[in-house]
Amino acid sequence: MYSNAVPEMRSEEERERLILEHLPQVRLIARRIQERLPKNISLEDLVSTGVLGLISAIDNFDPSHNVKLKTYAEYKIRGAILDSLRGLDWAPRQKRRKTKQIEAAIVTAEQRLKTTPTEEDIAAELGISLEEYHEWLVEIRGLNIASLEFAGNEQGRDMLHFLPDTEDNLPSKVLEKSELERLLAESIGQIPEIEKTILGLYYQEEFTLREIAEVVRLHESRISQLKSQAILRLRARLAAQWPVSRGMVVA
Repeated sequence: MYSNAVPEMRSEEERERLILEHLPQVRLIARRIQERLPKNISLEDLVSTGVLGLISAIDNFDPSHNVKLKTYAEYKIRGAILDSLRGLDWAPRQKRRKTKQIEAAIVTAEQRLKTTPTEEDIAAELGISLEEYHEWLVEIRGLNIASLEFAGNEQGRDMLHFLPDTEDNLPSKVLEKSELERLLAESIGQIPEIEKTILGLYYQEEFTLREIAEVVRLHESRISQLKSQAILRLRARLAAQWPVSRGMVVA
């Protein structure tokens, strides 16, 4: 059970205990991010950066905000790792361009067909073969490390992974959070069942891509393609429906 002491009153022994207790969480998050990155990105480097995020979370955690330490730490750990990766600028512009092209094709195909587009529909909208489209999904998979982050926003405001601030109980904040959750649930409900299953296993059950492949009996590379496609579908939908100017406190 976590201490209810405010950060400045926490003892060094308690601080050290919490750091050690949450180190496995750091490695898990780092491993899940690293498996979708180029092989030259070291897992240990990600872990080291994640530990800094964990320490920041523990030092600044305030239980009065009604957020669990584990949840707050996850945002801080992921945020620290993702910030370090953005600083490396490891993703070629061509990959970022392909991501935007796929998102645009999903939106256009959905508007034209009045239904959720299939992979064939998306490939046709892009003017490429289905095989080439699958290759695109493999190429851009590393760009999805931040989940639905950056949806419709170049400044990097994370539309889903936000934490309440001191004004969280204001009606406007409660309404925004409720509306965003509604839009996300609605969007998830409209994607193909296999993609929905993959997202659930990955984000809720915290399965690795390899473990998901064993559960649904598909090749790991295919799971990666479908996961990337599902995220792009949700990003495209949310970007079209959620104004990026809305004030949200992000991790």
